[in-house]
Amino acid sequence: MESSKLQINELVTILNQHFAWNKARMDCFVGMLIGLLKTRNINLVEMATGFASEALPGSRYRRIQRFIHSYWLDYDKVAEFVMSLFGFKDTPFYLAMDRTNWQWGKKNLNILMLAVVYKGVAVPVYWLLLDKKGNSDTRERIALMKRFVRQFGKELLLGVLADREFIGGRWLAWLKEESIPFYLRIKKDAKVPNRRGKPVQAKQLFQFLKPGEALVLPDAKTMTGEAVYLAGLRLADGELLVVASDKACPGAIAIYGKRWQIETLFACLKGRGFNLEETRVTDRTRIKRLLVVPVMAFCWSHRTGEWRHEAVKPIKVKKHQRLANSFFKYGLDWLRDHLLGTMAKLSLVCQTFIHIIENKEIIFQL
Repeated sequence: MESSKLQINELVTILNQHFAWNKARMDCFVGMLIGLLKTRNINLVEMATGFASEALPGSRYRRIQRFIHSYWLDYDKVAEFVMSLFGFKDTPFYLAMDRTNWQWGKKNLNILMLAVVYKGVAVPVYWLLLDKKGNSDTRERIALMKRFVRQFGKELLLGVLADREFIGGRWLAWLKEESIPFYLRIKKDAKVPNRRGKPVQAKQLFQFLKPGEALVLPDAKTMTGEAVYLAGLRLADGELLVVASDKACPGAIAIYGKRWQIETLFACLKGRGFNLEETRVTDRTRIKRLLVVPVMAFCWSHRTGEWRHEAVKPIKVKKHQRLANSFFKYGLDWLRDHLLGTMAKLSLVCQTFIHIIENKEIIFQL
């Protein structure tokens, strides 16, 4: 028990070097993290049962409430920590933008997320709670991108990937003005000019493609008042995928294909991981604060899975050459096993994360 307290205190100290919170707040945050990893449930009552504290359950629950109700958080510091933890500040990367939404009672919960695509999943960096049901608008997208660019610049940004919802003249114009490359799927019925300059639906330019065939048009087409380059792919089921980019790119379809990694992230935050939809919190400001906990738990799990795969025991490779487990699940399973097993090793779990944060070699025997 004494060893666990020492390791938790060390983790609190190291995290506070990045977040600059007071000790009481960080103690609560680390307790919430461990509670979430144990229970895999963002519900506050469930988290409180796994909270790393000797206090009574009711007291733990009230501490969690205070954290999400009243504490001010610097989301730029959270983003800085995440970007550093994964080494994104030194490596070129793509950003994916997408929404996830669900309904609790009569309340629509709608999150616009910006994440870095990475090894089959996207890593969340910034998010915005929308005060409505349905699509985001240009103002909200630009606000999220401006915050990212202000904090990290755009020198290493290879492009923004997004689905059919994220189209519009002002949005495309802003990306081009900022010299930010983009690879966006568009609707098949989007109006673009053909060779004779006559407006037609985009699907007519690719109507002769057979399943598995792709085509990149060499000339720019005007769409919603902006010049874009189009690439099309006929999927195996006959569906047509059309991607608009800021420049002619032979690999536009493949690059856009990385966008699916943000869908995997949402699955990790929801049913595959932390059951985000189980929260009873509906206030947008409080949900935004609460999201820091599953985001950090996701990062902890994924980086632990990477470390175990590379340094301890590689994940098995299936016949189709894919890994049998994701890094996220591999890490989460190991963390939960050590937190919940018959010989719970909280100190080892904390020590592992400390070494990952500090980018040190993990040399102790597991």
